[in-house]
Amino acid sequence: MGLISQQLPLPRDAADGAYPCLVLNADYQPLSYFPLSLWSWQDAIKAVFLERVNVVEHYDKAVHSASMEMTLPSVVALKDFVPQSRAPAFTRFNLFLRDGFACVYCGSDQELTFDHVVPRRLGGKTTWENIVAACSSCNWKKGGRSLRDAHMSLHRKPSQPTIYELQAQGRRFPPGYLHDSWLDFLYWDVELEQ
Repeated sequence: MGLISQQLPLPRDAADGAYPCLVLNADYQPLSYFPLSLWSWQDAIKAVFLERVNVVEHYDKAVHSASMEMTLPSVVALKDFVPQSRAPAFTRFNLFLRDGFACVYCGSDQELTFDHVVPRRLGGKTTWENIVAACSSCNWKKGGRSLRDAHMSLHRKPSQPTIYELQAQGRRFPPGYLHDSWLDFLYWDVELEQ
């Protein structure tokens, strides 16, 4: 336990954000795909010492203390399962994720905002079923009018997503960095080696 409080020297190339660790649930599925469930190498090592995770994969780098050396984990799995059945939070980010980061009226991914399908002035509520991602051009064009009055239509009807639907949608947007040791645990369309 004393090792946790000791300052472990950094590998020479371990700048802030270097050597992120993929965090899996106890069933070896990522806790989140978008954003991808990642910990800093420091948090991963702390979880290893506290025996909260099992190390699944390592980097080729290590940290050292006066009495030991530890290879940096690249993938860890929680020992206790974290249920994922809760309803997702109604946030701007989750709304954009549900709608694929694109306007539901024209499909543009530029200057996204959100729109009340049934305007508030007509009794529309701020709910999953009435809010959609919209580019600023379509939002301005629709204004406070109904879809019929604005001569517009939705590409898909808004609904409250499940956490699993958001996870599936998140797989469509892989982060810019994927370490090779993570690929067996992520289900994006990556070319398999023969």
